[in-house]
Amino acid sequence: MLSGKSTLIPLLGYPTYAFKAPLVYNPWFEKHNIDAMVIPMGVKAEDYTTTLRSVFNMSNVHGALITMPHKVATVGLVDEVSITAKIAGSCNAILKRPDGSLLGDMFDGSGFVRGIQRNGFKCEGATVLLVGAGGVGSAIAASLAAAGVRAISVYKTRSDAAVNLVARLKEHYPQIDIQLVYSTDVSGFDLIVNGSPLGMKDDDPLPFDLTHLSPGTFVGEVVTKQEITPLLEVARAKGCRYVLGTEMLFEMIPAYLEFFGFGTATPEELKSVARISY
Repeated sequence: MLSGKSTLIPLLGYPTYAFKAPLVYNPWFEKHNIDAMVIPMGVKAEDYTTTLRSVFNMSNVHGALITMPHKVATVGLVDEVSITAKIAGSCNAILKRPDGSLLGDMFDGSGFVRGIQRNGFKCEGATVLLVGAGGVGSAIAASLAAAGVRAISVYKTRSDAAVNLVARLKEHYPQIDIQLVYSTDVSGFDLIVNGSPLGMKDDDPLPFDLTHLSPGTFVGEVVTKQEITPLLEVARAKGCRYVLGTEMLFEMIPAYLEFFGFGTATPEELKSVARISY
């Protein structure tokens, strides 16, 4: 139950129908008798710049979770960003500090990397193919680079996002083989990552050319609309190891809780209280 003393954490994005985070955070708050709530708020891209500051004018808003399509835009709208957010070029969390200034940080990448490592993938020396160079894809690339992968190939889409991501990665990780590629053929890669929204809509194409998908390739997914996405259906049929989109959510939430000053949790504890259904 909300009260006049409740701390609010808006979840800002659009559309809201696929949002799963409130179904994890809020049961955890309830279990620990924390008077706080994550509240989905649908904000279209054209309204985001003016809406963000207005939301933080509310005295009981302590911070915010940021999701698609606002992660990249947020970097230029807060007062300060972390090093991780600078490399990723995006933010997915904002903390309102005591002086009213806004600090942006990024946890998508660390959540994803922790998820694949927990499922047995070794990052050191691995080769990666990434589709998606927006907020989440860029964050994953930054965290994979920090985790010691040997090479990252970023698929070139119609926008310049992939070009810009490759440039940022080369600046900060010159020791890694980082390339822009024009094919989604998965041949020869240790890890393929769908860091794009492909799979959220029923008629979306697969993010990769999976003709030559090997059972030895690990498949990473970020889409959470359903547990087994079309990409993961193919991966499972091929005998590949894979990580669910929801795994990233459960792995990054402890970092979010610490960022907001609510303590911490384990993924197992969060899963035990979560009310996610498909």
